[in-house]
Amino acid sequence: MRQGVGVPQLRADSAADVSRILRAARAAGADRSFLARAEAQLPRLHDLFRRLYGERTDGVERLASVVDLARRSWAERPAELRALDDARAADPTWFESERMLGGVCYVDRYAGGLRGIRDQIPYFRELGLSYVHLMPLFESPEGNSDGGYAVSSYRRVNPRLGTMAELADLAAEFRRAGISLVVDFIFNHTSNEHEWAQKAVAGVPGYEDFYLIFPDRTMPDAYERTTREIFPDDHPGSFVQLPDGRWIWATFYHFQWDLNYAEPAVFEAMAGEMLFLANQGVEVLRMDAVAFIWKQLGTTCESLPEAHLLLQAFNAVLAMAAPGLLFKSEAIVHPDEVVSYISPEECQISYNPLQMALTWEALATRDGRLLQQALERRHTLPAGTAWVNYVRSHDDIGWTFADEDAAELGIEGYPHRRFLNDFYVGRHDGTFARGVPFQENPRTGDARVTGTTASLAGIEAGDAGGEDRVVLAHALALSTGGIPLLYLGDEVAQLNDDSYADDPHEAGDSRWVHRPHRPEQNYADRTDAATPAGRVFSRLARLIAVRRETPEFAGNTLIGFGTPVASVVGFLRPGVGSAVLVLANVADGAVHVDALTLSGLETDAVDLVSGEDVGVAGGLDIPAHGVLWLRVTLR
Repeated sequence: MRQGVGVPQLRADSAADVSRILRAARAAGADRSFLARAEAQLPRLHDLFRRLYGERTDGVERLASVVDLARRSWAERPAELRALDDARAADPTWFESERMLGGVCYVDRYAGGLRGIRDQIPYFRELGLSYVHLMPLFESPEGNSDGGYAVSSYRRVNPRLGTMAELADLAAEFRRAGISLVVDFIFNHTSNEHEWAQKAVAGVPGYEDFYLIFPDRTMPDAYERTTREIFPDDHPGSFVQLPDGRWIWATFYHFQWDLNYAEPAVFEAMAGEMLFLANQGVEVLRMDAVAFIWKQLGTTCESLPEAHLLLQAFNAVLAMAAPGLLFKSEAIVHPDEVVSYISPEECQISYNPLQMALTWEALATRDGRLLQQALERRHTLPAGTAWVNYVRSHDDIGWTFADEDAAELGIEGYPHRRFLNDFYVGRHDGTFARGVPFQENPRTGDARVTGTTASLAGIEAGDAGGEDRVVLAHALALSTGGIPLLYLGDEVAQLNDDSYADDPHEAGDSRWVHRPHRPEQNYADRTDAATPAGRVFSRLARLIAVRRETPEFAGNTLIGFGTPVASVVGFLRPGVGSAVLVLANVADGAVHVDALTLSGLETDAVDLVSGEDVGVAGGLDIPAHGVLWLRVTLR
């Protein structure tokens, strides 16, 4: 197993390398548009290869091979997708529009298969979706496959769901409906059944260094002195033993083997998989577990500088051959690390785990100060990027706030996380939540929380504020800036599904409690105001419709609007000549925001949700769990 360390030089004359590679692309018949993009990207890509693979004698040759791979992929790119690339180039901030709305689901659980997803397009249009993320749908091992995150082939769809041809056809139908297809690109690892994995274990030349395999415990023990256990219930440490006695790196489940990106052949192979998916019509790749992709002895092997270099290098390759495609970062780490993955040259969009976690923190504590602090301090992003704001995902909720931020408000991180876990799994007096613990460690008290939005917010418990909390949480995701993302089914108040415990392949993973099958009755009830599904759906549909017609909600710019009321989260979304003031009350009782706090505003405002005029001269009353979207004029 070889590992790159990043040394100053790949070649003494990098300009000569770049020229030679471009000449080869021209000689191979590359068209003018590809050559223009290659000329723009290749110096950057060359430098990144130098920093990643500088010690390798084959570095330049591998780089040339990657560029030729991109050339061939572009030559095969369908005309419809090339037209999409042109449209994206003409409107590079398309994903920052106020009309963007994402939805996410498991193909089988929501619709049975890809054909069923196609049948849902009319509903997706009714809801206003412009982005649909289909959870892992690639071929994977039978039984437990970590919800599809153990990939056996990036080029074959799980046969239970359909075929790759059907996925390409669905992507085309989505485009015609104004919907972008998003899929997971499981970046850190493959399944142990992947062809590469089998060849690596067998020592097939060219594949022996695709994974990190060691003959004994010497190196695994050395690495594990500084790495952390991710799934201790599955296996201790970061390695699992092969039947022949050797040890292979497996950060997550024992059947998910980490790729060795220090081997440039792995880079080229994974670039090929990305380009293949781009040519099927995938418009956004969710880059899974990006924080773990580079290993270095004596470190945590998380969020190392080389992880960023790798993402930037893949970004440059895709910019040559599929320039309309976006990368979405999935990094559930310290807030300072989350934002480090976001840039036009790395991942253009990113999950916003801090806002998600702190929305739930605010609802539990009835105190919005930690969320307010995060919006004012940690919301800003580089130009040309956007947050993906979500209330909950397929995954667990981890309390990812920074301890140093909490300390400024007199909150001690460890006991506060213990409180939040207890609150959301129903172990705290007065809780409204009906969540389930995930990966709970009885010795340390560490755990994360699982549950659907409705079950966590109080609807399952019959709490009077449950529906309001669901709406409040989504109102924040819809208004803070970026792309709001719905877990499909939550818009009709789906509840936890405890039947996962009866399935031997799911019983050990409590996250399946909030991955229920499509709640058919809830969808049938979505027009019935006598049901929770109908009431939640109608209120969320109204918010979505208002957002689509509110240009102030485009982009990411957010200005904090603090109030003296601890339970109120406030911010301004500025526009041309006006702004939208958002005020959200996370308390269980009504509150009053006084006139002095609002004195910087003109006295007349418009409530965007009701369409009614509102006077602010005497202050504002906000009901329990209430949210106001007010178009205001600053004095």
